Amino acid sequence: MNLADFLSDTAARIPEQTAIAYNGQSITFQEMDRKVGALVSGLGRLGLRPGDRCVLMMPNCIDWALVYYALARLGAVVVPVNPIYRKGELQHIFSDSGARAFVGHGDYLDEPVPVIESLPEMSIRIVKGDDTPPGFIPLHELFDPESDSVAPAVTGDDDPFAIIYTSGTTGLPKGAVLAHNNLMSDVLAVSGLRASQPGDIVLSALPLFHIYGQTHALNLSIYSGLTLRIWDRFDPVELLAAIEEEKSTILYAVPTMINRLVELANASPPKRSSLRFCVSGGSSLPMEVFKRFEDLFNTWIMEGYGLTECSPTCLENPPGKTRTGSIGFPVPGFEARIVDDDDNDVVPGEVGELLIAGPGVMKEYLNQPEATVVTLRGGWLHTGDLARQDEDGFFYIVDRKKEMIIRGGYNVYPREIEEVLYQHPAVLEAAVMGVPHPDLGEEVAAAVVLRPDVDISEEELRQFVKERIAPYKYPRVIKLVDELPKSSTGKILKREISLQD
Repeated sequence: MNLADFLSDTAARIPEQTAIAYNGQSITFQEMDRKVGALVSGLGRLGLRPGDRCVLMMPNCIDWALVYYALARLGAVVVPVNPIYRKGELQHIFSDSGARAFVGHGDYLDEPVPVIESLPEMSIRIVKGDDTPPGFIPLHELFDPESDSVAPAVTGDDDPFAIIYTSGTTGLPKGAVLAHNNLMSDVLAVSGLRASQPGDIVLSALPLFHIYGQTHALNLSIYSGLTLRIWDRFDPVELLAAIEEEKSTILYAVPTMINRLVELANASPPKRSSLRFCVSGGSSLPMEVFKRFEDLFNTWIMEGYGLTECSPTCLENPPGKTRTGSIGFPVPGFEARIVDDDDNDVVPGEVGELLIAGPGVMKEYLNQPEATVVTLRGGWLHTGDLARQDEDGFFYIVDRKKEMIIRGGYNVYPREIEEVLYQHPAVLEAAVMGVPHPDLGEEVAAAVVLRPDVDISEEELRQFVKERIAPYKYPRVIKLVDELPKSSTGKILKREISLQD
């Protein structure tokens, strides 16, 4: 099996259909397949071989997808990297991955070039753009259809294709090694849950360097033969316009994007909504936002659960049977358990750590055998997420195991408090976490972003929460902030929030 088989199979079936549209440009499945073949030859001429690792560091564009599939067909290993990373972040990823090649964008070279120059083993250096720095090769020169072709590599199911670095909560990022079969099986598992139809347009501003963007926006669209319309950044105005103008659409998004679309639609209701459904992932979607979005866009949201180490999706609500607040059931081929600290199964309703098994689970963490053993012990991926299961079998994420607050011996789950804060009409965004306390061990604290032109005090918010939950849970510390720090995928970064005055 090879991930690039998705492209060749679809190109043979619907060659003239648009595969990807971006910034006024588009490419058909047949054109994409031919360009990928030409690029395989171009990369082969430069000496890139099966098993070699290649950093792919560009913003969303059609060329990103072409390089990605060419590396798959060549049997090489892609290392997708956020193009706005700084030298310190890149130094670890570049050296840890052992990459021989680099494909980047001319507008994002200031940070990676010094790192590349310190790594002579990264000898193949390619750039997209008008200006080519010394030592780099223009990407467009590698698309020569007249050159001698290079045969696609024969890859096994377990051969690695992607090394994706996870940010984690502490320490340096770890490289999750994903095989062709991991990524392909995840696409096949969720494809049956997506009620897509011929003619649907997939809308996505998800970054392709992220596993969610790769598997769902890109690979699933290619496999299903759907046109993918991408953006290189999230602009709610542009996305709302696309929802209005297209005939039939599917939206892939993260909660921050959905929240921003709700705010925009509240102020300027859409003339029409082409959305048949939306898939939300990356982090939990507050239920208040969930309900508002469905009402404003006359659609429904499919929420599930995944992580990089699972390629990524392993649980999801079945179509038409979504249970609000739930992550649903294991997708076909996957299993899930909830266990205590000794890995013993807990009874329904009890909170424990979520464990996953299935064909999408990673091979290992690159160069980290101890972390691999701990995470994959007993043949189950230990997610670090706290969850519960109801009597009907639906799973629910309670919180991150490491983010749980222990206040005076009581467990407090930040997500529960955040859900209450989002019910207040003045709250735009909220993040709850624990802060040190000399007597209780930890105190509950919240950073809150208010909607524009709203005047409300911390005490009023505190009282609002206090009236709705047990006394030990409400946040004694509340700080109003202008914005919350976020990752490139829109996930709130609690570790970067300061609650000090």
